[in-house]
Amino acid sequence: MSKANQPRKKSSVRHTRAIQQNRSKHPVAAPTEQQVKERIQEIVHPATLEQVNHFHRLGLRERTLGLVVMVAFVLEMIWRQIGGVSELARIVQKEAILWEQPRKVSQQALSQRLTSLPAALFLQVLKAVMPVMRERWFERERPLPRELAWAAERYRGVFAADGSTLDALIRKMGLLRDLPENPLAGKITALLDLCTRLPEQLWYESDPKAHDQRFWPDILAVLKAGSLLIFDKGYLNFSIFIQLRQAQVKFITRSKSNLVYTLEHAIIRTAAVHDYRVWIGKDETRQLVRLIEILPLAHPRQIAKLGRSSQKWYDLHQAWLESTPSGIID
Repeated sequence: MSKANQPRKKSSVRHTRAIQQNRSKHPVAAPTEQQVKERIQEIVHPATLEQVNHFHRLGLRERTLGLVVMVAFVLEMIWRQIGGVSELARIVQKEAILWEQPRKVSQQALSQRLTSLPAALFLQVLKAVMPVMRERWFERERPLPRELAWAAERYRGVFAADGSTLDALIRKMGLLRDLPENPLAGKITALLDLCTRLPEQLWYESDPKAHDQRFWPDILAVLKAGSLLIFDKGYLNFSIFIQLRQAQVKFITRSKSNLVYTLEHAIIRTAAVHDYRVWIGKDETRQLVRLIEILPLAHPRQIAKLGRSSQKWYDLHQAWLESTPSGIID
């Protein structure tokens, strides 16, 4: 077999490498629009000033690059997707950044300040901003999507839990220089209010290999009875399902393709929808749940019977099996 016809091996490069490369080539966005600047300053600037006393209690001195200044710089980096500290240093010398005027700052000074400021300070600013954002949401008259409006009328809260591994860190300073490869920045998990689209809670784990299951105790501690929780397959845990039921929390999640279950009875069975009551788990985790499958109207095997049986149609069939949505509902 020639090299041209050999199947390509699956890449072993982590997704963060692609993100890092894209970030380095991403052109810096235009300066933030005035209306956006005014809104950010109105909401974030007062919350930042409230943390200045806490900043001093930590023994940090008020320098040129104090907390108020650095919060403005970090927000600008995120909003405009600035890929590095060098580019940020160039911008702050020429442009006004939110509530800060242009100033002469070196790349080295910015790097040292970013590494010395405790991340907890930025978290405190975020926690101070969230109640303001939530109040503003309740003042809006924008209607919710039909599905969310239906759920909001029937549940105390509609939440989604999800986690993500943070991007790889660049080994250019401090203790990271001696590491053999770029380390990942850790794992973050959020409990998101789907109606307000704001985080209800955030959790950080420095171990980038931490499994999503590790965050379940924290999630269970903040959920209230009568809530609806949506989560992905990474959080599947039959014993957690029982704890959610005991806490009077309803949930929706996706099922794995190898889910083993015993049919209790069919609620609906059509060409497009299968709605079952099934038994899952063993012994103390055995429980009755609702399993729903959404099926496509056409199946590649039906087309294959017409004489199109080939590797291409086999690949389509495998893709169909993987993409067929199915979910577990309590």
